[in-house]
Amino acid sequence: MQTYLKISELNDFIFCPRSIYMHNLYESFEKEVYQEKRQIRGTIVHENIENKKYSSEKRYVQAMEVYSERYNLVGKIDIFDINSGTLIERKYQIKQIFDGYWLQLYAQKMALEEMGYSVKKLKLYSLINNKAYYLKEEEEIRNKFLSVVMDLENFTVEDLSVQQNITKCLNCIYKELCRGDV
Repeated sequence: MQTYLKISELNDFIFCPRSIYMHNLYESFEKEVYQEKRQIRGTIVHENIENKKYSSEKRYVQAMEVYSERYNLVGKIDIFDINSGTLIERKYQIKQIFDGYWLQLYAQKMALEEMGYSVKKLKLYSLINNKAYYLKEEEEIRNKFLSVVMDLENFTVEDLSVQQNITKCLNCIYKELCRGDV
């Protein structure tokens, strides 16, 4: 049986590979045990999409599972506007745009295109302030995407011992379990 990589793990992987390990460790726990407020808010934001209540217009594909055989990836999109060809990822609040956001959207784009859809624009949407951000440097994200997918495919448990960025560690929900010096 083929094992696919999760599109959501692209962002986690570039943040810290240990977070993927910790996330998988906690997957069977109730989310309230380990999630912080910002994560709970994000879950609530996605409920309308998960329940396909964003819009009743047929032009919007909501919460569709996607896969890419070429890149060995599976995931789920938030919203795809068929008419404009815009793939949309909604966030409760975007204070800073991280490459991982674009990598996930780009991976979703590749999967959608492999499935026969025509994706023309990638859009991040911040709900709290009603701001939209569009990807401008697609070639740069494409190169990062290819590199991260290859790194993730070749990653081994031994690689978890690599020292991580202390700033990232301070913002990690797993910091208390992962390292004693943070």
